[in-house]
Amino acid sequence: MSRTLKALVLACTVIAASQSAARAGELVVVELFTSQGCSSCPPADALLTELSRRDGVLALSFHVNYWDYIGWKDPFASVAATERQRGYTRPFGLSYVYTPQMVIQGRRQMTGSDRRGVLEGIAREADLPRLKVEIAGDASGAAAVLPARDGAETSTLWAISFDYAHTTRIERGENGGRTLAYSNVVRDIRRIGSWRGEAAWVPLPMSELAAGRDAVALLVQADTSGAILGAAVLGLTDRP
Repeated sequence: MSRTLKALVLACTVIAASQSAARAGELVVVELFTSQGCSSCPPADALLTELSRRDGVLALSFHVNYWDYIGWKDPFASVAATERQRGYTRPFGLSYVYTPQMVIQGRRQMTGSDRRGVLEGIAREADLPRLKVEIAGDASGAAAVLPARDGAETSTLWAISFDYAHTTRIERGENGGRTLAYSNVVRDIRRIGSWRGEAAWVPLPMSELAAGRDAVALLVQADTSGAILGAAVLGLTDRP
């Protein structure tokens, strides 16, 4: 990114601080680990769709690949999504992974179809302070801006691109014969750096993240606890 563009991004950040960028710091992140090969997942997928329409919530659908062997290969499944879910087993004290699993702000986990538990978890996290992360720019060039925070945990910066909606006719497996809809389907997960509490300006690899995608999110996730300290999202297309 050029020096001129960097200056423009920073200027946009200041202008937007009282508007949508400021709201980015209010996001509660909800991750659903799901699979088209899982017969118990559709109710959780429907709940994720509902959450994706809520203000103040960043709901993301991560399709895992470990159910692909039972007769249907999920076109959105990835090794990276499975690895991300496995990364949660240690902080949650789990010895296994399962679907559907909801993880809220990296601090709470439950069965993804547990509507009451999920909504209570979101409400509890919404009352807690979060790092105000901002993203300024567009598909041609963007950057995340992080404030300084004393005593912050060393954290990983994750850039995640996703599609707003997909509908799939499933031919085989546990959901064979059904047509299912999905929201905020994650298509790319990548580590773009670390954060140790310092004020930071971090360029996002938009040429890799934005191509053909609807939105890009940034998550600041503590390395030890797994808690998501802050998040922001940049829409690239109009939401349907």
